[in-house]
Order: sequence, then structure tokens, then C-alpha cells
Amino acid sequence: MYRDTPRVVIVGAGIAGITMAVNLKNKLQHDNFVIYEKAGSIGGTWRDNTYPGCGSDVPGHWYSLSTEPNPYWENYYVTQPEIRAYWEEIYQTHNLASRTVFNTRVKLVEWDEENSVHSLTLEDVVSGQIMQTKAEAVIQAVGPFASPIFPQDIPGREKFTGPLWHSFHWRHDVDLKGKVIGVIGNGCSATQFVPIIAAEPTTRIVNFCRSRQWFAVRGNYRYSEWLKWAFARVPFLMSAYRSFIMIRSDLLWNIFLTNSLVSAVFKKILTSYIQQTAPAKLHDEIIPAYPPGCKRLVIDPDYLSALHRPNVDLNWIGIQKIVEDGVILKTGDKVPLDVIIFATGFYLVERDIAFCGIGGLTLKQYFESEGGATGYYGTVFPGFPNMFTIVGPNSTSAHASILFIIETQVSYVLKLIKPIIDGKVKSLEVTQKATACYNTWIQKRMENTIFLSCLSYYRGDSRKGGRNVATFPGMIALYWWIMRKPRWDDFKVVGGEQWFYQRRKVALMKYALVALTVSTIGYSSSLLKRVVGELKERLLSGW
Repeated sequence: MYRDTPRVVIVGAGIAGITMAVNLKNKLQHDNFVIYEKAGSIGGTWRDNTYPGCGSDVPGHWYSLSTEPNPYWENYYVTQPEIRAYWEEIYQTHNLASRTVFNTRVKLVEWDEENSVHSLTLEDVVSGQIMQTKAEAVIQAVGPFASPIFPQDIPGREKFTGPLWHSFHWRHDVDLKGKVIGVIGNGCSATQFVPIIAAEPTTRIVNFCRSRQWFAVRGNYRYSEWLKWAFARVPFLMSAYRSFIMIRSDLLWNIFLTNSLVSAVFKKILTSYIQQTAPAKLHDEIIPAYPPGCKRLVIDPDYLSALHRPNVDLNWIGIQKIVEDGVILKTGDKVPLDVIIFATGFYLVERDIAFCGIGGLTLKQYFESEGGATGYYGTVFPGFPNMFTIVGPNSTSAHASILFIIETQVSYVLKLIKPIIDGKVKSLEVTQKATACYNTWIQKRMENTIFLSCLSYYRGDSRKGGRNVATFPGMIALYWWIMRKPRWDDFKVVGGEQWFYQRRKVALMKYALVALTVSTIGYSSSLLKRVVGELKERLLSGW
């Protein structure tokens, strides 16, 4: 254990936190870190979401770490129990239990500028005890789907006398047979569990839809035993397969561009799929007017087919309020219900952790001053030294695997945190100028996309923000490219000026060497061209 080295705190033991811990331990050989997890076990969103049919809409071989491939995925798309078991195995394999403190909420992170250290306020969620600790670096690894939303425009939840819950916290103790169930929301979660609970014919479902969704064919299939054997034993086969999935998915980026031929063709394909799969009487109700990709695409888990069932009804009128035994619609009509299930998404920006940077500025205040969540590469923020974020503003993808994004960011954070861990630097802080320049570039690229053509969580917690604060406006290959190494001139360094000067000196020497090489090649080419020209003239003139 390296107790004399700078201490690192990782907030959250979900997939981002575990990935960060594994890399911190293996790539930097740094062991002086702790993971604080407010729950009693690991897994994050794959621990909390246990609703029927829960799974990833990204292929399993790409929804896994590149350093921890799994040749034994049963199907192309994997389920929540499989995903959680995968992360449990990684957690155990890398012996992270000794570095994890469960049932502990990080409430406050304050930067002590004088001592270049973070002061953290912790809460034991079981006993309520408040504790204090310190760390030279803090990594926020709380995912974007950790705080469920109950829409404020639907009041009266407390009045309902029957079972009521959010899909994020599924009530497995409630028997749904013979019940009339109101499902509020028709996004990715609802479309996964509705077909499952609708399979019971005595259950009646009224799905209160809040917006139309684009559906794509799922195309799931089971891997044969011989293929799983080949993935495990044939060199490079599994990595080649994973790369194929990645490249094919990344090429879909063009669907998000305005006036794109690819987008127009894609829209026709999706429209045709919906028309072929859903009941004809619902086509006018469910086919969106906005372009595909403006909201997250639903990879159809047989939801459209379930709409043919006599025990499934869609309601587009809108809910005015919830009452003791059901809901009142905006028309004044009452719909009696036995159970209400919210599937209304999550807060993307809001966190239950307060981060205070230089001068007491909170991260929330910084976002408000910028007109929305803003960051540098979705990873660091000006005014918040030695504080790093995984899956921050404009870092997610609407068409690719979040695991690729997480690995890219973790690799970048390792490069930034290494001089701190090595004791060469006390603190690193990205400049406001660099952050503003980066976000100007981001918003410029956003101008040619379709993300503001509808209301979605891409536009922040209100779903109505003036800009996309969630996704990166480009192929993930581009995101990887710009993050492959830090631009150290974009950072302020404290306590490591000599180290910073040395890095700049080495960088300038490299640039000078490249320039000299290019010049030499250019001069040699010019000289060779002149000699060849003179030789040609002499030959033509017969010497």
C-alpha cells in the first residue's frame, strides 16, 4: 500500500467507478485510493434497475471493457443480471473490496486552495453519522441515470392508495396479476418492461404516453457454443468482432446531421418498421414528426408487437393529477388504476453532491453561469482543481457504447492525475479560456445536428434547454482522437512549475525536430528535383 502517496477518492461503485479503480490500480500502480458508494453493493444503474426485461440496447461485446472481454455472452444484447454479474466478477478479480466503503454518501467536496487538497463530508446512510476526510484528487463517477424523475406536472402521488413506484426501484413484492396498471412514460425503460408484464392476460395496462418514439428493429440472436468457444480461443477474433460492431455503429453518426441523405433514408426504414409491426390504427399516433435520433432511439424489445394485445391500451390525452384510486385526465375523465408505475427517466445534471471549488463557487453555480452544464472534454471544469468527472457534459453518445466513452475518459484522467500522484504537481486546473474555446467548437458542431428538434434529456433536466448538454457532436472516434493526450497549455499548474516547464521544453524540442525533419526532406526533395531537371535537360540537349 502506498500510504505516502497522494490520496484519491472515487465517488460511486458503478461501471465508471470500477473502471477508474481498475485502471488506477493496474496502469498507474496506485493503491492509495478509496471508493465511496452510497448503496450496499456495487453496480450502479445495473444494481438499481431490476425491472422485468431490463437490459442493454448496446451489443454485449461492445458493452464491456476492452481490457476485460467476455467471450461467453449468451446473446447479442445482454440482460441486466448478466451485466451485473460481469461487473461483480471484475470487481472481485481486481480485489477492489478492500478499497470500497459502502453505505457512505459523499455530501460535500470542498477545495482547500491553501493546502491543495479536497475536504470531503461523508454520511453513513445507515446510522446518519457525519464524517470528514481529505483527498488530493476526487473523481466523480456517478452515472447520468442515478436520480429518477417524477414529473412535477403530475401532482398527487402521495394521495394514491395503491402501490406506486418508479421503474428505477421495481417492486418485486407486488403481484400484478389481475391488476389494472398505469404506466406513465413510453421511453427505453417502459418499452422493455411493458411487453413482459403484458404477457399475463389477466393484467391490463394503460400506457400514458408523453411523447412519440422512433423504434428500430432489435435483431437479437443467440451465440452458438462453437462461436463462444472461438471467441475464447481464436486469437484476435473477439477483438476484431468488437471492432466491427464499433465501426458499424460509429458510421451511424450521419443520421444526426440536418438535411442528411442518410438521415432521410434512415427515417424511411424506421417508419416502415413501425408500420409493419404496430397496429395500423395506431400509426398516426405513434410515428414521430421529429427526425430520428433527436431523442434516444428505442431498440424495439417487442413493444410494438405488444400493442396488438387486447390488454394493452395507449393513452395520449395527458394526466392532470393522481387521485386515490387512479388518475384524472386533462379532459376531466377518470381512469381507475390498481398500480401506477413511473417510467419517466432520470435527472441528467442534478446531483446530490455539492462540489465547491476556488472561492467557494459550486459546480451548480458554475453551470448556471454558463447557461447549462458545461465542461472541458466533459471531464474537468475551470475553478475546480484536481476534480475529475466521468461522463460529464457533452461526453455521452446517442449512437454508441457508453463503455467506450468511459474508457476514453478514464485514460485521459490517468494522464492528468499521474503528475499529482507522482508528487510532481500539487494541483491541475483547466483554464476558463480553454473551456470556452472547446465549448464554442462543440456548439458550432451542434448547429448542424437535429438534437434541438424535439424535447429530450439531451437538453438537460428540464428537457427544454436551449442546447444539447449530453452528447458529443461527432463520431466517437473523433472524441477518442481529441482526448488521446492532454494539451498541457490548457491547464494551470500549482506546485509543479518546473515539471510543467520541462514538459513544454520537451514538447518544443519535438516540434523543432519535426520541423527540421520536414525542412530537410523538403530541401532534399527540392534539390533532387533540380538535379533530375538538369539531368533531363542535358540528356535532351545531348550534353
